[in-house]
Amino acid sequence: MFSRLYGVLLPFFVSFLLAYILDPLVCFFQNKCRVRNRVLAVFLTLALVVGIVTGGIAALRKPVTQQVNAAWIGFQNYIASFDINDYVSAKTQEKLLTWKEEWSWESVLANPELSSSVKDLLPKIGKWISGGLSWLGGLMVLFMGFLYLVFLMIDFPNIRAKWPKFIPRKIRPQVVTVMGDIDRNMNAYFRGQAMVASCVGVLFAIGFSIIGLPMGIAMGIIIGILNMVPYMQALGIPPCIILCLIQSAQTGQPVWLTILMMAIVFVVVQTIQDMVLTPKIMGNVTGLSPAAILLSLSIWGALLGVIGMIIALPLTTLILAYYDRYVANRRVSSRARQADYRGRLRRVHTENATN
Repeated sequence: MFSRLYGVLLPFFVSFLLAYILDPLVCFFQNKCRVRNRVLAVFLTLALVVGIVTGGIAALRKPVTQQVNAAWIGFQNYIASFDINDYVSAKTQEKLLTWKEEWSWESVLANPELSSSVKDLLPKIGKWISGGLSWLGGLMVLFMGFLYLVFLMIDFPNIRAKWPKFIPRKIRPQVVTVMGDIDRNMNAYFRGQAMVASCVGVLFAIGFSIIGLPMGIAMGIIIGILNMVPYMQALGIPPCIILCLIQSAQTGQPVWLTILMMAIVFVVVQTIQDMVLTPKIMGNVTGLSPAAILLSLSIWGALLGVIGMIIALPLTTLILAYYDRYVANRRVSSRARQADYRGRLRRVHTENATN
């Protein structure tokens, strides 16, 4: 049932996640800026976010456009001056020519495995083409996601206050405690990781600009966005290698030198991230080893897709903490859980009264 409804539920989940992230900013407008009307505070928040994004795009548009145009010109020059002798030895070229002469399309097309694969692939290609042409459906999904976001942001205090009433009384204290811990973990993780990703993006943009990499600013921003999921910045290495080839064609530098400078930028930024940014900003939010982080991303990504990869680390940390607390003979007394539950309810009621 979940797989059948995934396309419908995904916009709601994404909008709920965005509403959860933006709710502190709405509360800031309500409490600090004295905007008592929740709807007005929501629209001020959306206007601020859209203004920041638009201003950032406008500020980066000119340098990024210049770098993209320069990269395209460099790519054309690289193709025009490409010489296979610089990359492939004469002996290897002879082997390739021999293999090309022995190549027979008839034997390849006569392969039964290939014909069956083509038959299986053709219906999928049709689905991909029809899916790509349904741009109107994509616009509708975006519109529905925006409506979800607005309504969820307006109603978020009621959701936060009333959801415990839907939990049976017998397990309500435990569920409220778990959800409170998830709330704290999510807040700490998302705020810290967003700050780390922003710093990493700026550092990559500066490093790529120093070494003269084409589209350096744009690549820095892209790698910073990828860094919202730990270790995903590695996906930026292949396009950076292609840009190094273009830089080599533009400047006449050896290819190995440009790739070496790019690798130095990656190593320096990764070292700064691991030694300075993550300990100072994130602290001990996750406490997971690199192997555990990769396993967590793989499992949650397989279960929930992109959303699973985003929420993988805080949820894994929480699951391990509860395993340590309840399974490994380190239980918290029921009296302490009841007191924690009552304290959480008092804080929720106080926040609602203030709002």
